[in-house]
Amino acid sequence: MNELSNFHTQPAQPFFAQALLDWYPRHRRDLPWRRTQDPYAIWLSEIILQQTRVQQGLPYYERFLAAYPTVQDLANAPEQEVLRLWQGLGYYSRARNLRLTAQQVVNEYGGQFPGSYAELLKLRGVGPYTAAAIASFAFEERVAVLDGNVYRVLSRVFGITTDIAQPAARKEFQQLADQLISYENPADYNQAIMEFGAIQCTPVNPDCLFCPVREQCFAFQHGMVQQLPVKAKAKAARTRYFHYFVLRHGEQVYLRRRGGKDIWHGLFDFHLLETPAAELPAQALLTELEQLGAQVMTAKASEPAALVRHTLSHQKVEARFHELWLAVPLVPAALQQAGLEAYAAAQLDELPKPVIITNYLEQKAII
Repeated sequence: MNELSNFHTQPAQPFFAQALLDWYPRHRRDLPWRRTQDPYAIWLSEIILQQTRVQQGLPYYERFLAAYPTVQDLANAPEQEVLRLWQGLGYYSRARNLRLTAQQVVNEYGGQFPGSYAELLKLRGVGPYTAAAIASFAFEERVAVLDGNVYRVLSRVFGITTDIAQPAARKEFQQLADQLISYENPADYNQAIMEFGAIQCTPVNPDCLFCPVREQCFAFQHGMVQQLPVKAKAKAARTRYFHYFVLRHGEQVYLRRRGGKDIWHGLFDFHLLETPAAELPAQALLTELEQLGAQVMTAKASEPAALVRHTLSHQKVEARFHELWLAVPLVPAALQQAGLEAYAAAQLDELPKPVIITNYLEQKAII
């Protein structure tokens, strides 16, 4: 254990930065945010790529830049429009913060992104990693990025066994990262170490055979590639049981905008009854309909749609959809109490919705 704990305390080796800078031009992926030093475009890409794979995030990046070419355009955009464009990426607080940060840049910085790491940290939703990325890529400031890829590379190469899930690990890894970053080319170095972790020193089956730092890599030399980095297992995700009432009258469908601090804040879904268990008792369904004042057309009643499972970061959703046709529209008082509003099928596509709702509407050919 002493050998492990002392390995990374030695002075940073110059081989590391140079090896990555030599590797990077030959292996880098051609991505649009790497062809610009515009801090707005770089910031946009970094927010989109949080919790999102590059392949999934790329079309969103292109759509956002097309819709909002400048930070002023994004600042002026309605929240519902931004959420609709973000639909499918998940973690929707990122989209809300995106718009609010754009407004902050316009209102407090005259529409120009601050040009230093310290000032960038003052922006809403911009943490140490994002600030370091923008500062180095846009302004060539020598500040090291620290993301999941960087944790993995440093842990393996320098033999760090600190649990990266622990808050104290950030300081330890950041100190090492700050020692290693290139003085001459901090932007390419930061891009290189993240790219190296993404396509060479991968979580599973890293390409050690053709690794440029294999001879100096602690994990490779000690047969610990699969053991590093050390990360405690996350708690098991809790399961929630959703019963959606798809209330329809003629060509109209009733939806509501989600509020509070729950998942999918600001997005639209159907009237919801959440239950402690998977099944919805018949009496509970009838009671809910009575409270809504819903007069259901029993002749058009159908079995609930098949169970749909949806996995989020810290919870799982098991949803069933109960399609119910109404004999008469819901009265205004009931709509207000339930937060519902009637929409024509043609309007539904413009509403920002969770993926689980979009998939249902498309499956039923409602949109």
